[in-house]
Amino acid sequence: MEPLHESLRSELEKLGLSEVKEVRYNLDKTGLITQAVLDGEGLLSDSGALVVNTSPFTGRSPNDKYLIENSDPDLWYASGTESLSEEQFFTLHSKLVKKMNTQHLYVRDMFAGADPKYTARVRVITDLAWQNLAASNMFIESKSGEPHIDPDFTILVSSQFAADPQADGLRSPAMVILNFNAKQVLIGNTRYAGEIKKSVFTFMNYLLPKKGILPLHCSANKGHDGSVALFFGLSGTGKTTLSSDPERALIGDDEHGWSDDGMFNFEGGCYAKTIRINPQFEPLVWSAINRFGCLIENVPLDENHHPDFDSSDITENTRASYPLEYIANYEPSGMGGHPNHIFFLTADAFGVMPPLAKLNNAQAMYYFLSGYTSKLAGTERGLGDKPQATFSTCFGAPFLPLKPTVYARLLSEKLTKHGTQVWLLNTGWSGGGFGTGKRIALPLTRAMISAVLSGALDHVETHTHPIFGIEIPNEVPGVPQEILNPELSWIDRPAYESEAAQLALKFTQNFDKYRDSVSHEVVEAGPRVR
Repeated sequence: MEPLHESLRSELEKLGLSEVKEVRYNLDKTGLITQAVLDGEGLLSDSGALVVNTSPFTGRSPNDKYLIENSDPDLWYASGTESLSEEQFFTLHSKLVKKMNTQHLYVRDMFAGADPKYTARVRVITDLAWQNLAASNMFIESKSGEPHIDPDFTILVSSQFAADPQADGLRSPAMVILNFNAKQVLIGNTRYAGEIKKSVFTFMNYLLPKKGILPLHCSANKGHDGSVALFFGLSGTGKTTLSSDPERALIGDDEHGWSDDGMFNFEGGCYAKTIRINPQFEPLVWSAINRFGCLIENVPLDENHHPDFDSSDITENTRASYPLEYIANYEPSGMGGHPNHIFFLTADAFGVMPPLAKLNNAQAMYYFLSGYTSKLAGTERGLGDKPQATFSTCFGAPFLPLKPTVYARLLSEKLTKHGTQVWLLNTGWSGGGFGTGKRIALPLTRAMISAVLSGALDHVETHTHPIFGIEIPNEVPGVPQEILNPELSWIDRPAYESEAAQLALKFTQNFDKYRDSVSHEVVEAGPRVR
């Protein structure tokens, strides 16, 4: 091992990491994968990808997330997130660092934010080589080779550290703790790489709005003409799949900022769900996950080390992380102009919502704050075997450390200024709810997106949904009428109307908490409850 750069040694000492057995700094992919295999952290697949098992944590653990109290009047604790005091933080920090001082550590300096004007310097310190590989795949690599001095934030990860819930005031031995004042994240007792990724996103969601930049939980791509499209949605609703379009350049997979200059990606990679991936329908993602340098989580290997992507034996939430450059038509700059179209993706488990609907700006605010979808099995611990209808503010509530209206106001301003059209896109069920109807076929969803982006729907007449008040196109090339109009796909029309009314009531009840903080026009943009 090369000797530590003196400035890095000093930075680690500031964190209390002065007695570490060995520090491996910014190893390349070959070095990290080699070390992971030698240490028994994972196995190579027949295509060269590194395959690891993160059990028992095979998804995020939302009830183990904490924010440290500070004086920011806009600080917000999403459902599941709790507050901790500075005193609790430093006690846990001391315990975590004591453990990490007994370990071999991997240190990686990277960037979050492709626009140089808004880049954050990130340091990730892990006790597992493959977690460092995940960070290498997911964020923007530093080209200088020089360590960051006083990074914008540092993430300390020890998969072997278990907190004492009673003594430390936590809900379990696992923890994901963010301290914005100290510019640090502590992660313990979980190996799931998504915790690292989403901690970076949460930090960016705190920093950027204060600069007038809107952080968004969305994927983005752009056409040959430079037109930009955004895809919002929680895990499993199709962000990665639908934005990976052979005809459009991928700006980014999951997290972006919208500045006065346009869109920029936070990340340098993708974290794609792989369960039952179909190479015919998802050729770009399939190619990316079957090569050396890709990291695959929780996918079983057969005796020939071939991944079984159809298996959910370990979890439904199987994942792969890979650099954006593994996608053939990615946008190297990670940047694009202001979006022409935005799609709000929802996997509607009730089969009620239309597959495509046009929203005006007030409706866009309503559905943005509502963030309706169905959480899919395995995305979070304890979710069960079936999808559950949920409302996740701004399509990413767990990652919002500021009040939702902060993000909603920024979105409203940008939609108005740039004339962006917003659409609601249901990637869920048709002809009935989960267990009765069928999931809308991916080729039909792609056909609807293509029709929007090509301008084919610019002058198509629409009709208003009688309960939700959103505008449904009367025709979309290649999409049957019974799919466009959900009530036509149900055998029992009264049953559809009853289910739609029940869902509308859930929307209304959920939105009650925003009534006093938004305009009357936005409140009235919701569904009509009869």
